[in-house]
Amino acid sequence: MSNERVLVVPTSYFHQLGYFQGFSAETGRYIPQILDASVVSFRPRSEVEQDPGFKQLIPYMIFRWTDVDGKPHIFRYTRGKGMGEGRLHLKHSIGVGGHLSETDCEGAKDNSEVYQAGMLRERSEEVRIETEILRESVVGLINDDETEVGKVHLGVVHLIDVAEPKVYPNETDVLETGFLPISELMKDLERCETWSALALVSIAKDSLLQV
Repeated sequence: MSNERVLVVPTSYFHQLGYFQGFSAETGRYIPQILDASVVSFRPRSEVEQDPGFKQLIPYMIFRWTDVDGKPHIFRYTRGKGMGEGRLHLKHSIGVGGHLSETDCEGAKDNSEVYQAGMLRERSEEVRIETEILRESVVGLINDDETEVGKVHLGVVHLIDVAEPKVYPNETDVLETGFLPISELMKDLERCETWSALALVSIAKDSLLQV
């Protein structure tokens, strides 16, 4: 971590755009401004992990599979103790993603391309997708200043529809993986990491999980 430089936006700039706690579906209000802002920079991850003055931008990818009866299922896993962020160990998660690194800048013309490159890199590192991706959309952002992890991160939520439930973790220290109905996931919110709980509640409420 000490040598990695990650993409951040000043928390004060995020607040200028419009502060929110939890989930926001106003993607147009935030994403273009955050990625195009001259204040966006790469900083050592070892410094910003403990500095709430900056928000590290995190693509947070959620996979959805719809069965023959039209019932949507979401890919979920449990973070083992060997997975990256120690503050999230043994929590359920429906999100796949991670930091945008300075190495993602190679060949990129602007911050939007850096973001896209970093998102695809994180996806390929964390999961194997052995099925067709039917569609992908950015459905919202997550900001959680009520936890130590959340204070230094800002999530961009991607909803990815797949043709079959064939998404598998690449990391070995991952537990209890698979696609589960949204109704079943909602019954176990207390064991979810905060971002996953916020995404589940908000997505279900806003009917974004409907086919």
